[in-house]
Amino acid sequence: MPAHHPIMSRGFLHDLDYSVVQQCMHCGLCLPTCPTYDATQREAASPRGRIALMRAVADNKLEVTRVFGEEMYFCLGCLACETACPAGVDYAHLFDMARAEVERVGVLARPKRNLIRQVTVRWLFLSRGRLRWLGRAMRLYQKSGLQTLARRSGLMRLLPKRLRELEPLTPAISDRFTPLGYQTARAGEGPQRKVGLVAGCVQDIAFADINRDTVEVLEQNGCGVVIPPLQECCGSLHGHNGEWELARALARKNLDAFGAENLDAVIINAAGCGSHIRHYDRLLADDPGYAERARIWSAKVRDISEYLVEIGFRKPTPSSRPTKTRLAYHEACHLVHGQKISRQPRAILASLPDYEIVELPEATWCCGSAGIYNITQPEMSAQLLERKIRHVVSTGATTLATANPGCALQIITGLRLRGMAVRVAHPVTLLAEAYRAEG
Repeated sequence: MPAHHPIMSRGFLHDLDYSVVQQCMHCGLCLPTCPTYDATQREAASPRGRIALMRAVADNKLEVTRVFGEEMYFCLGCLACETACPAGVDYAHLFDMARAEVERVGVLARPKRNLIRQVTVRWLFLSRGRLRWLGRAMRLYQKSGLQTLARRSGLMRLLPKRLRELEPLTPAISDRFTPLGYQTARAGEGPQRKVGLVAGCVQDIAFADINRDTVEVLEQNGCGVVIPPLQECCGSLHGHNGEWELARALARKNLDAFGAENLDAVIINAAGCGSHIRHYDRLLADDPGYAERARIWSAKVRDISEYLVEIGFRKPTPSSRPTKTRLAYHEACHLVHGQKISRQPRAILASLPDYEIVELPEATWCCGSAGIYNITQPEMSAQLLERKIRHVVSTGATTLATANPGCALQIITGLRLRGMAVRVAHPVTLLAEAYRAEG
């Protein structure tokens, strides 16, 4: 993308409602909650410092430089600062706009970076068909034993250092993907509610069992479920990485695919995706053809735990098991901070008859996954992962619940590298298993 001088051409931060930019009171209450500030003690690596940089750009006092761009991408976007902020600063929107401005100006553009973004963000994640094709190829590689052979034979040592570091993050691909086009069979009076399920991207090909568990639990609670076949990636990857127009295009495709006007709720079981799709109304606010539909959509988006508590989910019957499994809960950043959902997944976990809940220290502290942060910022991500794994080990839990695929992959990798036998599961999966155990 061609570079533009930020002062000569208006951009994302310049066009932003200035009240959003100036809302920060500079009180500093966000500082202790910010993982990057905690690690570096640099003001520029804090929410307050980053907002000051953004405001300077909006005021034409600072050009968008490479240093500015690197600082915006050093941020995890975990939004813990939003939870701590007494002034209600909309850091999520500022964060997205700052990265969009970085990409618009092109200060981080380099041939290698451009190629990677072109292949992944602008090609692969724009098509579910392409993602599934890649998923099938990866599944063949894993199921054939080639992955095990490559790991044990030492072939991985021949790869460049960066690829060797990324290889452990490769997700295990599901035997079956999400059944797109699925619709609950209606018999007799049928379910009283009709909801649409967002299949996700990584969720679709690596955690498809969570989608099936979600459908099962919803049906157990009187809901008819549809999984629209033409839905695409929710656009969170694009929105959080400066590709604002691609995020808008994907939002339009999903509005067309779901027809939220005819649903009681749009259900999402991935925290990162949920935090993004709740704001389709803001994303398309200036689109005359989609603004009203986006408003309806956003009003109906519900995380699965949020919706189950809202409709009064059925608690599983007590179990006869003499001992209970120790269970800890890691709160995904974009669920607890991005969507302010904490009580509801805990209510689901508390209803499980075969588990004893133990509190995870720093349960709301980022694990270092943060979308693709573990790929773009591996050193800081590894520090945060090590911190998280230490806390998991300290609980003595043999099961860890979390509600985001990125967190699950990150923590599974950390546990595997430590040789720890701790199961990582979504709360809705544990609820589905409890229903099945009733016989």
